[in-house]
Amino acid sequence: MSENILRVENVTMQFGGVVAVDNLSFEVNDDEIVSIIGPNGAGKTTVFNAITGVYEPTNGRIEYCGKTMLENFPKGKMKKLYKSENQGLYTKTIVKTPDEITKLGIARTFQNIRLFKTMTVFENVLVAKHLRRTSNIFTATFMLNAKEEKKMREECEALLKLVGLEDEKNENATSLPYGKQRKLEIARALATSPKLLLLDEPAAGMNPQETDELTEFIKYVRDTFNVTILMIEHHMNLVMDISDRVYVINFGKLIAEGTPAEVQANPDVIDAYLGGGDEDE
Repeated sequence: MSENILRVENVTMQFGGVVAVDNLSFEVNDDEIVSIIGPNGAGKTTVFNAITGVYEPTNGRIEYCGKTMLENFPKGKMKKLYKSENQGLYTKTIVKTPDEITKLGIARTFQNIRLFKTMTVFENVLVAKHLRRTSNIFTATFMLNAKEEKKMREECEALLKLVGLEDEKNENATSLPYGKQRKLEIARALATSPKLLLLDEPAAGMNPQETDELTEFIKYVRDTFNVTILMIEHHMNLVMDISDRVYVINFGKLIAEGTPAEVQANPDVIDAYLGGGDEDE
C-alpha cells in the first residue's frame, strides 16, 4: 500500500471576511499523480500557497511524510471574523517559510511562469541547486567549495539532458519557446531534489500539441525522478489521462473526489463547471 506523503486536514484560508479555502481535507500518496480541479476562483492556487508557506493557514493542519509541517488557528481579530468550521480544534501555531518547506522536499511551479529573466537556462537550474549547498561565506571566499560547485554544475548538466534542454543551456531563459519555458520551470523545481512536486496549471497557454507533449513529460518526470505530483489543471484531457485520483473544489470546499472517471460523471462537478467564477488570485 502506498505511503501517505501529504495530508491536508481541515484547512481554512480566510482573508478578512472572505473565505477562500473552507475546511478542506485531502491526501496524496507516494508515487501518485493527483489533480485538483475546479472552476476559476475555486481557491485552487490558494491551496498551493498554503501548502508552500506563501500563506499561513487561518485554521487547520498540513502534514508532510507523517509529521506536522504547518498548523494554525484563528487568533486576534480573526477569532470574531472566522466563518468556517473547527474553531478551537487546533491550538498550536507551526509555520515555515517557503524556503524551509522546499528544503523539506516540496517544490512547485507557478500558473504564470516565473523564470529568472536575465539568467540562462543553465543558471536558472543552478540557482535552485544552491538550496542544498553546504558551503558558506567563508568557504566560498577562500574557494574551499570548488568540489561542491563542480558537482552541482555536473548535476545541472545531467538534469538538463534528462529533460531535453541540454542544447539550450546557454540561451537566455525567456528566449525559449513557451512550452520549453514550462519545461525549464519544472526542471528548476526538480533541481531542489523534491519528493513532492506541485504543478500549478502547467498546460496554461499551451496549444493542443504542446499539451500532449507536456502530458508525456509529466509521466516521464514522475517515473524518472521518483517524485509524487500534485497538480492544478483546467485541461481535462490532461487530467483524465494521467491522474490516479482527482479532487474537485468549488468556493473553497471539496465537492467530489475519486478516480478521473468517477469525478467526470459526478453531477456536482458538472454543475460547478457550469457555474464558473473569477480567476484565482
